[in-house]
Amino acid sequence: MINIIKFFMKRSKLLLVLLLSVGVFYSCVPTKELKQENKNLPSQYAQQSTDTTNSAIIQWKVFFKDDHLIKLIDTALVNNQELNIMLKQIDVAQNEVKARKGEYLPFVTYGAGAEVEKVGEYTRNGAVEKNLEIKEGKEFPDPLTDYSAGIFASWELDIWKKLRNSKKAAVLEYLSSIEGKNFMVTRIIAEIADSYYELLALDNQLAFIEQNLELQGNALKMVRLQKEAARATELAVKRFEAEVLKNQSHKFEVQQEIVEMENKLNFLIGRQPQHIARNSAGFIETQMDTIYSGVPSQLLQNRPDIRQAEYELEAAKLNIKVARANFYPSIGIKAGVGVQAFNPKYLTATPESLMYSAMGDIVGPLINRNAIKANYNTANAKQVQAVFEFEKAILNGYIEVVNQLSKIENLKKSYDLKENQVKALTESIDLSTRLFQSARIEYIEVLLTQREALESKMELVETKKDQLMARVNVYQALGGGWN
Repeated sequence: MINIIKFFMKRSKLLLVLLLSVGVFYSCVPTKELKQENKNLPSQYAQQSTDTTNSAIIQWKVFFKDDHLIKLIDTALVNNQELNIMLKQIDVAQNEVKARKGEYLPFVTYGAGAEVEKVGEYTRNGAVEKNLEIKEGKEFPDPLTDYSAGIFASWELDIWKKLRNSKKAAVLEYLSSIEGKNFMVTRIIAEIADSYYELLALDNQLAFIEQNLELQGNALKMVRLQKEAARATELAVKRFEAEVLKNQSHKFEVQQEIVEMENKLNFLIGRQPQHIARNSAGFIETQMDTIYSGVPSQLLQNRPDIRQAEYELEAAKLNIKVARANFYPSIGIKAGVGVQAFNPKYLTATPESLMYSAMGDIVGPLINRNAIKANYNTANAKQVQAVFEFEKAILNGYIEVVNQLSKIENLKKSYDLKENQVKALTESIDLSTRLFQSARIEYIEVLLTQREALESKMELVETKKDQLMARVNVYQALGGGWN
């Protein structure tokens, strides 16, 4: 192949034609200015320090403390169908890189063939073969057979780096698909954790309902005794009975929600419906570990979706170069070497049976380049689109962190207040019962106290669940959960 290149380099006329062609086409190639992306972010989050310590670097197995939750996530990372689909997309992107790499390397093939030909005597070829001897006293065979075998090569000289840039773009798309997988992992982990905490919250709400049903059952017995002693009316009995029935109905609603949440988790981890192993005790007392947000600029490195958008942007820039290179002429070299004879026994008779060929060509667009222009304009439009997608990912990531940091702070204040509310209302249940027994208050106050106490406990569970979910969400927003 090197000798072939040297052969063409010695031909000054070919170089002159090439230079003239490049000059003509270069003057007609359109040029558009690339849109530059904006990566600017504030130096710190609102009401946060400039400390660069960031919880996003913590591995998810260290971030989560619940062994049951960790096992669920481990199972999901193996069985989740959506994640496995994404892994196959990565394989496709990797194969595309290999394909693009092969395009700018020489193609070498081998081949062998045999053919037989009978031409008419009163034709040019027939007349020549009739009156021409292969050797002295030996005529052309009739019919004429032809046997050949050889090696052939073709190579497009990538002087405009079209093929190499195309390969680099494929590599960036491959890296983008990996980051897309990482982002999906963070989303799946966060969704499993949120669903798991919601399941624990439902368990605790169910326990509070059952506790309240026991209190209301005792209160109902007390009201019935009061009625027998003519200290209460049938109305009070019926109101307490209705409240018991209401909470019994609510109990079954919560049980159904538990079944559905369990199956949501089963779907996320890719298995058939079954019981979810968990420990719901101590849910209310779960401590909130400190989340370190670091500084906003760390999002550019930590968030997989931002890195994915950045890789896609860089690939779009290279695709513009590829599209622009299509305006220039392509230079190709073809060569082959082998043996050829009309009889197989002569194939080894060299140099008589030796055959070879070499050819070079320059091909470029001349008239009606609309398709090339359209592809170039499309590549530029996609680059601008990629810039907006990149900037959107940055803005979205920053806003998510700000929102979740604020949510964590406000939920902490809300939880402290609701905890005191639950304590006060729980104490008021016993107080209202004693006052009712001594006929100092009406039955309706006992009923309302029990109802408000249950509602406050349910709200406390909801707030604890929201706290845990906000902690997971800020961890994801910072870019944690894929490592």
